[in-house]
Amino acid sequence: MRTMDGLADTVALRPGVEGVTEVFHTHMRRHAYPMHTHRSWTLLIIDAGTVRYDLGRHEHGALDRTVTLLPPDVPHNGTPMTEQGLRKRVLYLEPEQIDPGLVGRSVDHPMFDDLLLRNRIHLLHGALLRPGDELEAESRLALVRERLRLHLADSVGPAPRPDDPGLADALRDLLDARTVPGLTLAEASASLYAHPTHLARVFTRRFGMPPHRYLVGRRVDLARRLLLDGMAPKDVAATAGFHDQAHLNRHFTRVLGLPPGRYARARRPSGTLSRASGRP
Repeated sequence: MRTMDGLADTVALRPGVEGVTEVFHTHMRRHAYPMHTHRSWTLLIIDAGTVRYDLGRHEHGALDRTVTLLPPDVPHNGTPMTEQGLRKRVLYLEPEQIDPGLVGRSVDHPMFDDLLLRNRIHLLHGALLRPGDELEAESRLALVRERLRLHLADSVGPAPRPDDPGLADALRDLLDARTVPGLTLAEASASLYAHPTHLARVFTRRFGMPPHRYLVGRRVDLARRLLLDGMAPKDVAATAGFHDQAHLNRHFTRVLGLPPGRYARARRPSGTLSRASGRP
């Protein structure tokens, strides 16, 4: 897509994930932003190009390997610095997502050269763009928010390895009970009286996968049973808790290596294999 104002490949949406007010992807070719403010935290990663910007009366630059965090209500601008323009992805986070006492620190040090953080933000963008993956997006947001807080507090180090098997088991039981209707990380946090980031970490340590992947696995298991019972693939998605048919197809294929329609066509009536082999 090309537009007269120099923008291309633009995506703008308000995801259904608490704490994220907007997702914005764009390719700026000629446009330069004037001085302006946002009421949200602006979390920026660059896929191509570089940008120069002023923030708090200081000039800064951002590269494609870095992460930039601009605080709420602080004026800033932005100018692409290369001929190909600037391809960027932005998340706007609610002000309370990061301690307001860290605004001053973020004005002085808005950029982080942290590949782990950048990759976590990249994965968060992917989850936010996929309907039905809200629990994954919540879990990834919690880890991003924690890493940003550590940067702003000058205490980034090895990731903690919390161990609370009882809490992890309680979250597993909750996910099992809510397989079809689903569960947000905020709801689990309120029910189990634990911080969302701590929940995600202890669960992953105990079961070797994050909560969202466990829930998807349970839904795929249910979808398999429904298909083997003869339910039409078009009816399985909603019954098993998936957002839509495409959501079911993507996760079913990732887990089993074949789509649900093909799995359903491979179904055989009970006892068929035993009779064919001569066994009673």
